[in-house]
Order: sequence, then structure tokens, then C-alpha cells
Amino acid sequence: MNSSLKDKLAVLPEKPGCYLMKNKDGDIIYVGKAKVLKNRVRSYFTGSHDGKTQLLVSEIADFEYIVVSSAIEALILECNLIKQHNPRYNVMLKDDKTYPYIKITNEKHPRLEITRKVVKDKARYFGPYANAGAASEVKKLLDRLYPLRKCKTLPKQVCLYYHLGQCLAPCVHEVPAEENQRLVEEICRFLDGGHEEVKRELTEKMLQAAENMEFERAKELRDQIRSIEAVMEKQKVTFTDTVDRDIIGFAVDKGWMCVQIFYMRQGKMIERETTSFPYYGDEAEDFMSYVTQFYYDKQNALPKEILLPEQSEPELLAEWLGVKVYVPKRGKKRELVQMASENARIALQEKFALMSKDDARTIQAVHNLGHVLGIGTPHRIEAFDNSNIQGTEPVSAMVVFTDGRPDKKEYRKFKIKSVEGPDDYGAMREVIRRRYTRLLKENQPLPDLIVIDGGKGQISAAMDVLENELGLYIPVCGLAKDEKHRTAQLLYGDPPEPVELRRDSYEFYLLQRIQDEVHRFAITFHRQARSRTMLSSRLDEIPGVGEKRRKLLFQHFGSLKKMREATVEDFRQIGIGDKLAREIIRHLRQMET
Repeated sequence: MNSSLKDKLAVLPEKPGCYLMKNKDGDIIYVGKAKVLKNRVRSYFTGSHDGKTQLLVSEIADFEYIVVSSAIEALILECNLIKQHNPRYNVMLKDDKTYPYIKITNEKHPRLEITRKVVKDKARYFGPYANAGAASEVKKLLDRLYPLRKCKTLPKQVCLYYHLGQCLAPCVHEVPAEENQRLVEEICRFLDGGHEEVKRELTEKMLQAAENMEFERAKELRDQIRSIEAVMEKQKVTFTDTVDRDIIGFAVDKGWMCVQIFYMRQGKMIERETTSFPYYGDEAEDFMSYVTQFYYDKQNALPKEILLPEQSEPELLAEWLGVKVYVPKRGKKRELVQMASENARIALQEKFALMSKDDARTIQAVHNLGHVLGIGTPHRIEAFDNSNIQGTEPVSAMVVFTDGRPDKKEYRKFKIKSVEGPDDYGAMREVIRRRYTRLLKENQPLPDLIVIDGGKGQISAAMDVLENELGLYIPVCGLAKDEKHRTAQLLYGDPPEPVELRRDSYEFYLLQRIQDEVHRFAITFHRQARSRTMLSSRLDEIPGVGEKRRKLLFQHFGSLKKMREATVEDFRQIGIGDKLAREIIRHLRQMET
């Protein structure tokens, strides 16, 4: 740990707040909250941690913190900071699955609609429903029972709904605000579990109408009662009450967390949501971070109760959301939370089992590839790709796959030195020569297979260097692309010929992954090289800045942006005089405008 970090840790306040961990480039990589900043932030740099947390800690080069007045403020601020900065080590809520809600719009003449988005528009939301069909059934029932306006845009004359008694027709009739409010309150009562009471009231009205010999009215009321039974009674209760509640559980294993949310509406479990993700911080903190993000955009459609497992902070969530949040200690509610957590544990087991099967398939694909080529199992595969745009800054990249998996610590980059212009064959010769001359000198293990991202010419160039210059007989294959730049053919032999390989086989998929990865790595390196050249050339335009000073400037400041924003005094620290410093700053600021 550097002395700057030690100094900052020593003066941390004993107050609640949020902390922002940064890497050496100044990027925010993790955001957390703390009841006591001093204790929480220091804990990262003391004691032992598991592998994933240790990975996070190893990247921390600096941190900032924001003091707030309470733990609830820290909870909300943490959520906002995560959304703002998208830190790579934070639990991120993925909004890729949405459920339908019934919405009562906040308008002069409200109406019902089905939506999958809950927004802060002062409307009333009810749900979620298991699917759009279930939501649609309930809305149709409400449309028959309560005559709110139906048309999105008010027409100039009454429509069929008015004649059916299902709309008050605000398009032509004056509807008092009190009447609209009454209907909204009745719908809310119905959707909040009051449909049994509504059914009793309608039954009384039906009997009264029959007694008064208003048989048409009695039949109409009977049909309404049957509709309620047909739609709402499907939701057989598992609780004697009809309280809407969310039950949440979680499990952790091998650096992964799974969260299960059970939606219980009007006493019945209607849906569950399962989310798995790698986590890097404290498991309880990251769980609460996920839950906070989950409810952040759903505050207009909250259940009446939220049940959480132990290790959570129900008081904070309850204070923020304004609903009952607690950890049940006994009874059926505790059993439901345990069931959610158990389901989360099983989901993780299933995930790891599938991953392990995938590993087995990958190893089998490596074996099958070797069998197709007649070379034995290629445990270590090294793949090469050249990258240049219009002949500028030619570079090459090499990736390594060990037993079918990328081995990133073994990746290598090459700046092409002996070739000028867009000469792929010459670049391939140089890189193969440099790579395997070095392995021979250092007595390093050689690969079982070399993969060239290219056709017959590149393969022949590589084989010529290996066999005729270095005396090595390592199998070399090539991956030719089609007109859409997709992996099309595996080429092998002397001379190289197409090898029959089914496009839906795991071997072909493995080759695609290797080709995509080496191409990605080469392109990334090429962009970096071009970017550095462009930046350097900008400094070369300044009289008095040569190669030595240019390197010194980039070592100290890291980027042109920081040089542009620096003061003359900042340049003195690296031995650059005031006159030249002012010239550098002036030149860079002029270039920006």
C-alpha cells in the first residue's frame, strides 16, 4: 500500500457515507456505503479476503468518500453513484426482464392501461402480473365494473363503451372530479385485495334487484359476480390474508451470488425472478445494494410488505420505501424466505453444473480438433493475427488457449519492425520468427498447434519460417473468412487444403472463439498504437519537445488532457522551465479549441 493511501486511511471520519474506490487510471471501480466510513474502508486493507475481493483490493490505487448525515442517505446515494459510474466490480441490476402492471393514469379523467414500465408520474400501479394475459384479464374485468374513460384521446362523440354503461363519456358529458376519484379509490380497493368485499356488495345488490323484480339488473349483477370469480378466484390464496408481498432470498458460492424474488399478490405466489452475478465486496452489502437498485425505479408499484433474509438491513429499506420490511423469525413467512434462499442455492448449483458440462464439452472439442487434424490433442494453441489500417502502424497479436480456454497472462503483442506498408506475409514471417526464436533461446515449451488468422499465403509464410529457418515442425492451420468476415473454413496441410468440419460442431465453435479473440486483441493493440503515435505527433509540433521530453511528459502526466489542465508549477516537478511549460500549455489548449 502506498503512503498516500495510508495517510488518507488515517484521517477517515467516523461518520456514515459512501466511498468510491479508484484504480491507477483514476477510474471508479467500486462504490460502497458505510455506517462508519473509517471502519469499513480500512477493512479492505487489513486482514485476509477471498479471491474475488482480493482482486478488487489489488486494483485500488486511491479512493474518495462522501459524508452524509444518516445510513438511509448513504443507501440512496450508493444507488445513485452506481447508476452514474457503472463501476466494474459493483453488482449491477440488469433490466432485461419486465413484468406487466395495471396502471391508473394521473389525468383529469383517469383511465386504465397495461404497462411494463413503472415511472414517477404520480399514476397508481398494481402488479406485477405473471404475464400479459393475466393482466389483460383483470383489466377487462375492471373495465366492465368501473366506467372510467376508455379512449386514449377523447373523441368528439360517445362510443360503444358509453352505451354499454362502461364509460362516463367525459368526451361529451361533464364528469365531476369527485366521481372520478370515487371510481379510482374503488379500483384501488379492488386491486389491493378487496375483490371479495366487492363481490359481497354486488351479491347484496343482486338479491335486492331480484326482490324488486328488476330481473335485467339482477342478471347484469350476477354476470359481474361470475366475472370476478372467473378471473380473481384463479389466484387461490396461500395465505389467509390478501396482502401483496415480495419475498427475497439469496445464496453465494464460488464468488457468485444468486438472488430470488417471489412475487406474492393477493395471497398467491404468481411469479419469481432469479438473477445470478459475480460479486466482489461483502456479501450482505452487495445483496442490499442489489435490492436497493431493484426497488429504485419501482417506488410507484411497491407491495405492502417485503420479507428479507438475515444479514440484511430491513430498517434502512423500510425507512426509504415507506413500506413494511422485516426479517421474519418464525412461521410461514420465515419458511417462504428460506424457500427463496434455497431456490437461490439450487440455481447456483445448477449454474456450476452447466458450466462444468461446458468445460467437458470444450475439452472434448480440443480432443476432436486434434483428431480431425491427425496431430493428437492440442493442449496449448497459439493464434496470431496482423492488424494495420492503410498500412499505418502495423502490429500483430498472439493469444493462447490452454485446453480450450483463453490464457490471458500468456497473450503477447508485437510491433512490426522489418516490414513497411500492408505486407501481411512479411509481417507473419517476422512475428513467427521473433516468437519461436525467443522460445527456443529461453527453452520454453512450444505449442501443440499454431492457428493463423488468414488463408494459404499466411500459412505458407509461417511454415516456411518454422521449418526452413528454425527447424521446427509445429502443426499450423489457418482460418479463412467468408465475404461477411465470418469464420468459413479450416485450412491445413502442405499445401493447405480445406478440412471438413461441421459448422454446428463444438470444434468449429472453438475455432470461432479463438479467431474472434485474437482479432479483438490485435485490433485493440493497433488502436492503442495509433493513438499513442497521434498524441506523440502533437507534442512533436512544439519547439523544444523532443523524444526524451515527450516520454517524460507522458510518464508524469499520463495524457494530453492532464497536460492541458496542468499549471506551470506542475511542469517544474519534472525539470521543464516556465517558458517551455507555458508554450506546451498554450499549444495544447489551442488545439482543443
